Amino acid sequence: MLTVKEVVAKVSRLQTKYAARDQRMRDVLSVRQGDISKVYPAMFSEEYPKPLVANFVDVAARDLAEVMAPLPSFNCAATNMVSDAARKAADTRTRIANYYVSGSELQIQMYNGADWFNTYGMLPAIVEMDYETNNPRIRLLNPFGVYPEIDRFGRTISLTQVIQTDAETLASQYPEFSSQIMPRTSFTMGSPYISMVRYHDKDQDVVFLPDRENLVLSNLPNPTGKCMARVAVRSSIDGEARGQFDDILAVQLARARFAVLQIQAAEKSIQAPIAIPQDVQELALGPDAIMRSANPQAIRRVPLELPNGVFTESGVLERELRLGARYPEVRSGNIDASIITGRGVQALQAGFDTQVRAAQAQFARLFTELVSLCFEVDEKIFGNMPKEIKGVDDGTPFNMKYVPSRAIAGEYGVDVRYGIMSGMNPNNAIIALLQMRSDKLVSRDYVRREIPMELNVTQEEQRVDIEEMRDSLRVAVAQYAQAIPAIAAQGQDPSQIVSRIAEVIKGRQKGLQLETIVEKVFAPEPQPEVPMGEQVPAAGMAPVPASQPTPEQMGAAPAAGARPDIATLLASIAG
Repeated sequence: MLTVKEVVAKVSRLQTKYAARDQRMRDVLSVRQGDISKVYPAMFSEEYPKPLVANFVDVAARDLAEVMAPLPSFNCAATNMVSDAARKAADTRTRIANYYVSGSELQIQMYNGADWFNTYGMLPAIVEMDYETNNPRIRLLNPFGVYPEIDRFGRTISLTQVIQTDAETLASQYPEFSSQIMPRTSFTMGSPYISMVRYHDKDQDVVFLPDRENLVLSNLPNPTGKCMARVAVRSSIDGEARGQFDDILAVQLARARFAVLQIQAAEKSIQAPIAIPQDVQELALGPDAIMRSANPQAIRRVPLELPNGVFTESGVLERELRLGARYPEVRSGNIDASIITGRGVQALQAGFDTQVRAAQAQFARLFTELVSLCFEVDEKIFGNMPKEIKGVDDGTPFNMKYVPSRAIAGEYGVDVRYGIMSGMNPNNAIIALLQMRSDKLVSRDYVRREIPMELNVTQEEQRVDIEEMRDSLRVAVAQYAQAIPAIAAQGQDPSQIVSRIAEVIKGRQKGLQLETIVEKVFAPEPQPEVPMGEQVPAAGMAPVPASQPTPEQMGAAPAAGARPDIATLLASIAG
């Protein structure tokens, strides 16, 4: 276990190692905040301190994050799918996993998490213990100032987070150290902004303040023996975290600078000097001004000639921005619908869809590790504690009680799956699924599971079957009513049919289910009760006379398996 001094030295080494990465993050953050003048101060003046164009980097980053943010499905598979007990245990773990996700508000966090992943090139997350609800919680971290250590197998060894915060907020979070965080004397007060370091590894989770002589705010041993942090890193050519917009900041600057030059050119064109002939003795300015001259057509402003390439270059810069950010023009709605077909739109968005899929592959691996950690923490720390959880499973609310040691029982695996339609527009995804279903490439169950909405597949299938059966029953009753004219034409009495249909209508008016009414109305008539000892004749057979002798009376042997009477037994003993 590292001491606080060793952690301080480690933080210093990591900050030196990742100084270039931190500078890239700082520049992208400034551009996202609209302070591009902080990155290139010499390119702006007091007259135009801010860019005059839309913040393309921020718009593209937000749109891309909103597409990537939807969560995948979390399911736990049974090792033995034949066993009902194993399937039930897997369903229990699936509900527990979804409770971890919903309890952590992971869907809301993912809108920021996906934005951080695209902007900074990585997304760290950590599993923490919530001792108020006695459940593990997943929390996504801002990558700015985060330094993970990852081994060659992609496993996180440690994670160091340096946070810049103000002393007053920190003192309210840790009131027991308020006097040390904000030291007040008669001459000085505490520094308004201080650094806080969070260090996590397999041995400990420590929080301390380097600016307050390494004041330790929290130091807890790790009960699981594993680092509770995990990191998803965006793929790069050198293995270092690089954001999607690191290379287009200069293009955004050039576009902003070009807009300033265009504004200045327009001002100079409007305020150009006035050329007048020599016979004009007085120069009048303002509206409705009058100047006398023998050559009035020579009175004009000096034209400012702008080459056509100036406006062409502005379009070139915008295309370079979209190319560098891999952000298609169709996402902004700039599309000529008269010449672009559906296949053309799909081709324009192909690069956008591929980067969404690549990011979701990284998210799926991250979520798999995080939920597995939650299972392990829940079993080891809250193992014998009875719990009650509530949630929604595929659109159906549930309420379940469980004990972690028995419900989890060492099974930490979870299947995280985005599906083939993730990242697509919901309307396009539904159309694609229907086309696949019409060609019998997939089953209805597959379509229900891949449809981009919350749906309880099993329950919805039951509802569809019930609706189809009720429709068939409704048609059968209607056809039964159509037999009334034919029966009346044959001279028979149709009153029984009429009364039954009337009973069905009355039952529906009372709000009863159609199947319940039909079962009651069309129930077979009860058979008449038969006295003991008499036999009911079969259909088409004459009744048996009561005086007919039995087979035993006629001297015949009793049938196999039948019990003989007392007279037969006495006769057999007598010889």
